[in-house]
Amino acid sequence: MIQSLFILSPTGEILIERHFRGVTPRSVCDHFWERASVSLNHHGGVSTASTAIASDPLPLYDTVPPIMEIPMEHIPNNNNESNTVGGEKSIFLFSILRDGLSYLAACPDEISPLLVIEFLHRIADMFVEYFGSPADESAIKDNFSTVYQLLEEMVDYGWPLMTEPNALQSIIRPPDVMGKLLSVVTGGVSDTNTRAPSGTLPNIPWRRAGVRHNPNEIYLDIIEEVDAVLDAVGNVISFDVAGCIQIQSKLSGIPDLLLTFKDPTIIDDCSFHPCVRYARYEADSIISFVPPDGNFNLMRYRVRPSVLKMGFTPPIICTPSFRYETGSTAGSTMIGVIDIKLSARSISTLFNMESRKSSVTIEEVSVTIPFPKIVKTANLKVNFGQVLYDEASKIAKWTVGNLDDKMRLQLTGEMKLESARRPDENPPLGITWKIPSASLSGLSVGGLSITGEYYKPYKGVRNIAKSGRFQIRCS
Repeated sequence: MIQSLFILSPTGEILIERHFRGVTPRSVCDHFWERASVSLNHHGGVSTASTAIASDPLPLYDTVPPIMEIPMEHIPNNNNESNTVGGEKSIFLFSILRDGLSYLAACPDEISPLLVIEFLHRIADMFVEYFGSPADESAIKDNFSTVYQLLEEMVDYGWPLMTEPNALQSIIRPPDVMGKLLSVVTGGVSDTNTRAPSGTLPNIPWRRAGVRHNPNEIYLDIIEEVDAVLDAVGNVISFDVAGCIQIQSKLSGIPDLLLTFKDPTIIDDCSFHPCVRYARYEADSIISFVPPDGNFNLMRYRVRPSVLKMGFTPPIICTPSFRYETGSTAGSTMIGVIDIKLSARSISTLFNMESRKSSVTIEEVSVTIPFPKIVKTANLKVNFGQVLYDEASKIAKWTVGNLDDKMRLQLTGEMKLESARRPDENPPLGITWKIPSASLSGLSVGGLSITGEYYKPYKGVRNIAKSGRFQIRCS
């Protein structure tokens, strides 16, 4: 069970502290931050000089494991005395990073790690549902009261209790602009009679009662991500494809939906939202469910290896080159030269795509370039897009935007090293990209029917292929 929960800002400040089963010393956060502050991935405030870089850190130098066992005799309490928590000699600290905030859960006993980590993600998702995206430090500070109310309802004596947005919104009303204005004008007193939630849980935990929409519509996004590692010349070393189905539901009443796929054998190792009747899927490979109202993830899945037996051809060609040479004067430090070429393949044959007459554009392309620790400064230039270099984190981000197969992009620059010694290795590059109306596996919807209601809703389905953890090794 979870004994205590902490939320830390990008600079290590404790924003939220909630204890469920006894008190965990705040000094465990100091122990955690000693390791997080040297991690370029987990330290959300390391790139404050460049918000463009800090907004999308890649797991390149993560020095913080998701689970830490901390000996409590080494952790002083508030009186600077060594102590134990509940008679235990150590405590397990689970952590995730979302929107620059570190979510920590302290557990004195052994517990299923995935349960705690998934619950921390549910808490972060709930903050996004209530406060909008990103649910960062300012959003938490502006909604302290709502944050503590949510934690009170989501956790019961250290165990996860309620994680469905529809059920929580029946008890705790999300803040809105009008409510904040009324609070400022009235000095914190608002018209609670007209704004209070129902206070009662619906019969279906994940769906509010009495939902009405006009028009009625439902949208499905089949999003597939590929995690891949490529060498410096573009050969694929390893790859894996996973996907999820995200739904935006605006349906009145209590609709009962049936979702079928043209080829369900593509799906392997799947997990579902609680609304799905799992026995029906096991028997017929048909997803039967009563959807929550609003946005939710219907399912997550992996693609069966036999579907990917032909391999994977990356849609982007990236060839990085690092070269080091000693300066011309005696005793001078070493100078490095960087050259990165970027282009797109003709991807019409690489993905299962809708028929198109024109070439396809790859969207949201960016390259994250981590430099070795011994690099002092870097002067970078690009022939397209924008490049930002953060000297504090030694990371550069090259933002390209849209990329097609006719473009030939290049980044060049020089690096000054702190010594005359060559770096031991060059960290791998990280690339992000997205291709709309594309699929990595060929999974497509066969049909979506609705029963239990009289109306005929508008239905929309689209496929999206994108990068997950996509790395290019450097020579």
